[in-house]
Amino acid sequence: MQKKQDKTGLVWFRNNLRVHDNTVLDSAIAENKTVIAAFFFDPRHFQNTHYGFKKTEKYRAQFLIQTIHELRTNLKNLNIELFVFKAKPELIINQLIFDHNITKVYLQKEWTSEENHVLNLVNNNLPSNLEFDEYFDQFLYHPDDLKLAFSELPLLFTDFRKVVERTAVVRPSTTTKSVYSNSTAENTTKIPNLKDLGFENFKTATDTAFPFKGGENSAINRLNNYLFETKKIGNYKNTRNELIGKDFSSKFSAWLANGSISARTIYWNIKQFEKDNFKNQSTYWLIFELIWRDFFKYMSLKYNNSFFRIEGILNKSQDWITDQNAIRSWVNGSTRSPFVNANMIELKKTGWMSNRGRQNVASFFAKELKIDWRIGAAYFESLLIDYDVHSNYGNWMYLAGVGNDPRNRMFNMELQSKKYDPQGHYQNLWLQQNR
Repeated sequence: MQKKQDKTGLVWFRNNLRVHDNTVLDSAIAENKTVIAAFFFDPRHFQNTHYGFKKTEKYRAQFLIQTIHELRTNLKNLNIELFVFKAKPELIINQLIFDHNITKVYLQKEWTSEENHVLNLVNNNLPSNLEFDEYFDQFLYHPDDLKLAFSELPLLFTDFRKVVERTAVVRPSTTTKSVYSNSTAENTTKIPNLKDLGFENFKTATDTAFPFKGGENSAINRLNNYLFETKKIGNYKNTRNELIGKDFSSKFSAWLANGSISARTIYWNIKQFEKDNFKNQSTYWLIFELIWRDFFKYMSLKYNNSFFRIEGILNKSQDWITDQNAIRSWVNGSTRSPFVNANMIELKKTGWMSNRGRQNVASFFAKELKIDWRIGAAYFESLLIDYDVHSNYGNWMYLAGVGNDPRNRMFNMELQSKKYDPQGHYQNLWLQQNR
């Protein structure tokens, strides 16, 4: 067995783009004298899907670029070099391992089909004696701490929430230490810009509800501002269904989506806020939303590729249609519903939409237009800055009536508009920009 001082570990960053409270990174540092890291801007992520949308559009691409710049700086402070490639991982990792005499690769465990496909391609090119260590590190409640097997997890969120709150605990956050030895490896790799990825530069819309930048530092700044500086969290339950402005909701989802911040870090900061200030329904409700996030991840683990099938996890057949004119009308915000249109225009111009808006436009797409819900999910994947595969497809199934909602609800756009935008301020804000 090699001694620690003789070993070099490689951290392959995917959706865990942070240095604080990162089990993958902590494990690599604990076991190796020298650590290097790698991130790949996989060209497949910037190509068109068979639904006709670019898999990753400019908004999420920019957020990711900003995130990787911060990650490289923060890793450098830990004596770790981040090698960045605009390439498919399976074409690069083997040479990286050979060049730096890597003995083990550390990465966050993912389980959906595309991530598994890439991992299998990488494994096919690696030496048989190389170790791969994968860690579940994207949950609030760790899978090892649940008292149920994935197959036994309840279908309904309320039942799931009661189980995890009663039987599991949230693990403490960790503080990452510097690696023992600074890597002497020459790193000439460059982080791509928007043009390198096939996009034109753009300015953030002045009316966006998400004016934030990507990266761990930005995530921590937002966390501190929303909790401790402004105490906006104290009114979260009352404002979370609003539509205009940056503070009606936490906006943590974008940083959570690519792992710039952990759910544990948010949870323990909320607990600290409650200890230092006050505890109410709003402080709990943000934790409640983190449990929703866990729920869809666990449903994805339970049902595997059924998450992406038109019949959903209920295996429910419906007469879905594919009407290109109706799809274009929905995408461009020119449907019969002004409320739907305003939300779709906001998404197209900013890469953001409120949770209330998402529920309405998805219900309209699947229940009123009766179009294959996966097309809508693919469009959200393309545009949303905070795209998360499990939450996105889980919510779309839920609203299409093939997921975790036994009531098979359908939103009334007119009533929703009157309830959440009674004066029409939100609709006026975005509809006037489409004239």
